[in-house]
Amino acid sequence: MHSLEALRENFLAYMQSQAFCKEPRNLYEPNNYFLQIGGKRLRPVLLLMATDLFHGNVQAALPAALAIEYFHNFSLIHDDVMDGAPLRRNFQTIHEKYNLNTAILSGDVLLVKAYEYLSKVDDQYFRKVFEVYSKTAVEVCEGQQYDIDFETQVEVTHAAYLEMIRLKTAVLLAASMKIGAILGGAGEKDADLLYEYAENLGVAFQIQDDILDAFGDESLVGKQPGGDIIQNKKTLLLIEALLRSEAEDDRRLTEIIQASVTDKAAKVAAVLDIFETYNIRTFALQMRDSYVEKAMSALQQLSCAEEGKEALRQLVNHLVVREF
Repeated sequence: MHSLEALRENFLAYMQSQAFCKEPRNLYEPNNYFLQIGGKRLRPVLLLMATDLFHGNVQAALPAALAIEYFHNFSLIHDDVMDGAPLRRNFQTIHEKYNLNTAILSGDVLLVKAYEYLSKVDDQYFRKVFEVYSKTAVEVCEGQQYDIDFETQVEVTHAAYLEMIRLKTAVLLAASMKIGAILGGAGEKDADLLYEYAENLGVAFQIQDDILDAFGDESLVGKQPGGDIIQNKKTLLLIEALLRSEAEDDRRLTEIIQASVTDKAAKVAAVLDIFETYNIRTFALQMRDSYVEKAMSALQQLSCAEEGKEALRQLVNHLVVREF
């Protein structure tokens, strides 16, 4: 099997070879800029990894991998517009660097180009791949809408939050691996098991990201903790804290959330104090681990070689079991 790094380098070389060199320049240049500002390229690499697991042709799977990366970046560009975000990976977002209309159009082009590259898939696999991709594209939009709705929704349940992160984050990871498995010639059962593995891995990954945002060490996670708290995001941690907190703490937590932010550090410290009082970190870690177990259960049932299963186990450690 190829290493993840080798697959990533292969994909990056292919993506660079497909850079936009068309007119109007003001439509295509922003996409070249956005695609080159980094990121782990996790989704296309997972697609290629899944193809490799079943001894498929990795080179032939590159267009589908690029389609997934284009769709992912389309969603990021539009998310940034909706959030009014000034930065993405410490670089200016497209609507900030260029303008709002350009960001919308450039994102639209990536979405259409994703379908163009998807059409390069071998005819024997195209229908299955197209169905997985289209279903997933709709689900990602549904997840984004739920996330927007939660900003003004007074109460959000655990189930609603978990469904939101499943749709917004996990299903694209899962679809990437399922498409890769299909292109590798895997049977339907193995393709579905790989989807189940990656879907649960994606939920665990997002829960871990929420945990790191609250409790992570800035020197290890690369950003100042507490961003979700400052933005009043209804993460699994906050939802559970509101459920567990007793009358006085519940009132205090609600007041902190509703108050306008004047001292961000004080707000983060106050919420974290309530989190610690009600063992919210322990709860979130248990939830994370329950999804890791589901991912591992699906992994054990796969009919690929043991080398491939070990690579998938290591992927869990790499993505989810991250340091504080």
